[in-house]
Amino acid sequence: MLNAPAQFPAPASQQRVSAAAGRKKVQLKPGRSLMDWIRLTKSGKDMTGLRGRYIEVTEEELAKHNKKTDCWMCIRGMVYNVTPYLEYHPGGEEELMRGAGADGTELFDQIHSWVNSESMLKECLVGRMTSKPTSVAKVSEKKSGLKVPKQTLLNGTSIPDGFEKQSKYISLKHEWFQTEDTITVVIYTKQKDINSDSVIVDLKGGVLRAEVRQQEYSYILHLELSHEVQEVVSVRCASKVGKIELNLKKLTSTIWNDLGQPREHHNSCKVNTDGGDCVSMSGPQGNFKYSQLKGISELILLAAGTGFTPMIKLISFTLKMSSFRRVRLMFFNKEEKDILWRDQLDQLSSKDKRFEVEYILSQPHPEWAGKRGRIEMSLCSEFLTVRTEELKTLVCVCGPTSFTEQAVGFFKQLGFSSEEIHAFSG
Repeated sequence: MLNAPAQFPAPASQQRVSAAAGRKKVQLKPGRSLMDWIRLTKSGKDMTGLRGRYIEVTEEELAKHNKKTDCWMCIRGMVYNVTPYLEYHPGGEEELMRGAGADGTELFDQIHSWVNSESMLKECLVGRMTSKPTSVAKVSEKKSGLKVPKQTLLNGTSIPDGFEKQSKYISLKHEWFQTEDTITVVIYTKQKDINSDSVIVDLKGGVLRAEVRQQEYSYILHLELSHEVQEVVSVRCASKVGKIELNLKKLTSTIWNDLGQPREHHNSCKVNTDGGDCVSMSGPQGNFKYSQLKGISELILLAAGTGFTPMIKLISFTLKMSSFRRVRLMFFNKEEKDILWRDQLDQLSSKDKRFEVEYILSQPHPEWAGKRGRIEMSLCSEFLTVRTEELKTLVCVCGPTSFTEQAVGFFKQLGFSSEEIHAFSG
């Protein structure tokens, strides 16, 4: 699984420089660097104040811990005692205190969306956020009446008038947590008045579909679960923080490695209309459909800079499938410091021999031993394996418009049809 490193992008990269331009940075005290913090977390010191206990935290309890000497914060459903981290925070104590005693997920994602909070604050973990149950539903069309409306998602439909800002509709996120006997899926809606009447849940044949209906649009979570569960879902809503919990019970006590495989409309949004058509929008995977992988045994990925973003899930998804014989990534950047997730990509390459990654820099330092230059025909042809009837290949490209157009053109010249090439939409 690809997990974001603690410092992502790299400290001196263009992505970090541009992100930092609009936010405050402070001069930390001596001995308060990132490495000092890592050393502190490995020292064995009790960072939670609970002496190893793990608790469930209510909204009321969380709100009590809102001082510099006693500061708790909820991030993606997990509560951390960030008191010891205050002096180490690059943005200063006051910036971190904005989320004191509350759900700081939205604030965290606005500034530190690349940071793995679970890794950075794992020694500060107090417990899991809980909420009062608002409904418990037996997921059965016959017994509960929770029928999923038969609605058609018209892919490719143009955005209707009055739906200008797509970004706010695709910003919803979900996370999942587990014990040996339970699975909890948390959906963050950012809508403070959310309630159970807004949630439609269906679970049949190991496929979970949840639709969160909001005023102008609906968010859809659609998964084929990796293991069997009881067909009973407990729905909990925390209206103050706009959070929904779907609680499932495992059929057997075991730890899952992943939640499951995405279905066609997983993690997507659609416009709510009064009886007309619907429009489907997805997250980082953009206009890509997982059905395009049917029958494919080799995946060639070309990414430039942050165009690597949609490739993350694609790499993780395909390497879980035994049908894939090879996944190859050609990653273009300006300088070596700009390479995103390099350590994890290298580790994945050494761990799974089906995955290969090649870094190409346009402005490398003199000691760079890798490939140099920009996207060109010779690089594309060099990256290809011999094409056979048994080896079905799909090429995926994401980057600036000029990069994408050139890459698509080169691969068409190399004999690939339009159906064998996917260009991620911007």
